[in-house]
Amino acid sequence: MTKREKVNEIWRKILMGELKETWPGRHLFGLLPSNPRCRFCNAPFKGIGAPIARLVFRKQPSRLNPTFCNVCDRFVSQHLGGAEIELTMLFADVRGSTTIAEEMNPIDFTRMMNRFYATAMNVLVKTDAWIDKMIGDEIIGLYLPAFAGRDHARRAIEAGQELLKVTGHLRSEGPWLPVGVGIHAGVAFMGSVGSEKGVIHVTVLGDSVNTTARLVSKARIGEIVVSEHACQSAGLASERYNRRLLKLKGRRKPVAVRVLNAHSKLQ
Repeated sequence: MTKREKVNEIWRKILMGELKETWPGRHLFGLLPSNPRCRFCNAPFKGIGAPIARLVFRKQPSRLNPTFCNVCDRFVSQHLGGAEIELTMLFADVRGSTTIAEEMNPIDFTRMMNRFYATAMNVLVKTDAWIDKMIGDEIIGLYLPAFAGRDHARRAIEAGQELLKVTGHLRSEGPWLPVGVGIHAGVAFMGSVGSEKGVIHVTVLGDSVNTTARLVSKARIGEIVVSEHACQSAGLASERYNRRLLKLKGRRKPVAVRVLNAHSKLQ
């Protein structure tokens, strides 16, 4: 087995949750209180154990992804490679952000977007997502078998509903920020990409990712556009939800989706 093949196999085990219990230091850090913890090494981020992890082992929440510590995040991102896995992707997008920005001064618009990022980040972390990126008016969460479990599709849909709730889509006066969500489950490559002598970034790539991006672009304010496959993976009776045929860029045939909202009961 070549070095690249070994790295790719490590990535596969990480993403599928097969390496979690044997991750270096995991048992030791598990003895220190308290939650929340790094998803890989178990280093505590709060409680009396946090200062020990920070001062002795230099472990603290990663700035790029608060579900992992800075040391584990750096270890993962420094190893070029990855694996193809089945996962669920959630894209949440601010609808009409260009118009909103035109009607606000830059400082107020930035403050509002920071509120959105913080609110959305909190939902994704609590629902066991790997936060892929925050870019422009969008945030992307990945639901992997390693962290969200076998029900990763359902966890993503639940997160989408919670995102709409916390941005005010259940309020009679309307949301404080208009948001649409796209969710799709499928096979994609996830891992670290870039150059060994340059910038390395952990991300997800493939047709399934592109499909999710297309779905969120079709979501109206307060909608969760879910692919049929994601509905099936979540164990939902898709016929209970509004069906819509979408013409997606790069697709010759319309794509069938189901449309949910914050009120929808998951059955």
